[in-house]
Order: sequence, then C-alpha cells, then structure tokens
Amino acid sequence: MTECGSRRRYGWRLAGFLLVLVLALGAQAEPPSFKLPGRKPDSREPWDAFLGKAAHLAIGKQYLVQYPSRTVFLDPDDLSTIVGEGKLGNPKRLSKFVRLLRPDITDTSALVLFEIKPDNEEGREEGREQVGRYLAALNEAVNPDKKLKGGTGFEGSLLLEFENGGALWQLSWRTPEPGVTLYRWSYRREKPHASWKERAAQKEEALPREEAEQRGEMAEQAIRAAYEKGEWPSGFHGQVYLPVDCH
Repeated sequence: MTECGSRRRYGWRLAGFLLVLVLALGAQAEPPSFKLPGRKPDSREPWDAFLGKAAHLAIGKQYLVQYPSRTVFLDPDDLSTIVGEGKLGNPKRLSKFVRLLRPDITDTSALVLFEIKPDNEEGREEGREQVGRYLAALNEAVNPDKKLKGGTGFEGSLLLEFENGGALWQLSWRTPEPGVTLYRWSYRREKPHASWKERAAQKEEALPREEAEQRGEMAEQAIRAAYEKGEWPSGFHGQVYLPVDCH
C-alpha cells in the first residue's frame, strides 16, 4: 500500500510539473498583447480593443461633423440622458433595467439611432439585436410623435498614413440595414514618395496583426487629435485624412 501511495503522489507531482511547463511555454510563444512593443508601459488593454475604440470614436465624431445643427448623443450617453436632454419624453418611463443602456449614436433631431459593429456576420447580428432592444426601450418611453427608428445612408472612410510614406491604414464604414453601421480596417503597403491618392489606389489588404498590435493605440490617439484639433500622439509622424479630405 505504501508503494502504491508513493507512486500515486509521484504521478500527481509529475502531472503538475508538466502542466506548469506547458503554460510557461505557451506564455513565451505568444506574450500578452498588453506587453507588445509600441504600447504604453502601463497599458493593459487588448490590441484589438484600440481598433474598436478608434472606429467608434471616428464614426461618432464624423456623424457630428456631417450634422452639426442636430442634437446628437454618443456613447457613453445613456437612454435616460437621451430621453431627457433630447426632449423626447419623460425618462422616468424607462425601467431601471434599460435606462443605463448606451446606443453608439442617437440623433434626436432626425429621430434615428445607429449601433457600430465590426463588418462581419457576428457583428451584424449583434448590432441588429442591440438596435432592436434600444428602439423597443426608447419607443416605450418617448412621446407618440417622437418614435425613433434605425438610421440609414451613413457611410464613409478615412485614412491614416504613418511616417510620411509608410504604411497606410483605411477605416471604412457602411450602414447596410437600418441602424447597423459596420466598420472595417484595411491596409496598403509602404510606397515612399507616393501621394495618398496613389497609395489609396493600391491593392487593399487585411490589416496585419503586428501592425495593429504596434500602432492600434497610436491610431486611436491620432484620430482623436484630428477631430478635436488636439495634441498629436508622441512618435506619430504621419497624417490623418478625414472624409472631407478624401473626396
């Protein structure tokens, strides 16, 4: 019995050692994305989150630019704020379960809203479900003449050029069904001394992961600076071409 117990304990120790070894090798094979180069030392946000934040920022800001005279609410404004400040009705009609929901874009002048998602089938289905939920909640609370619907016809694109002739990124968005705005990032290879129009005419490729990992955070900061006329991020030596520049 003693020998059997010893073997059993040895087996468990060996299994534990192998598990730790596998986990350690896996961690070395692909480091956590928040430790990759091109990131702030204290940043712990996944690299693809920056691309999503940059897209939401750009698309929301562009809607404001296109419709400057309208009353528009962007995430993180919630349904309670939208109904009250948008003069749609009484926010107290909203249940406590929905009043904190936050649509990406709500235009209370045109009575439309949009939800921004990645341009794939999963994003489209999720956007459709969320638009339906937001509209149902809002239209239960607003005045009869203030009913909202999903917005249409909202599309555009912008370009980010890195290091004056380096890689060119493009953010494009479209609204293929009411309220669902889908975005995608694409990439053009380096072509020194070429104009941005020549670069944009190059073959479109999927944005490489290593590019996104290293420059995702910088892209978000550069887009914010371009729209808000703020300070450019440290280390950014390129240009942001907003939709008005791309016509």
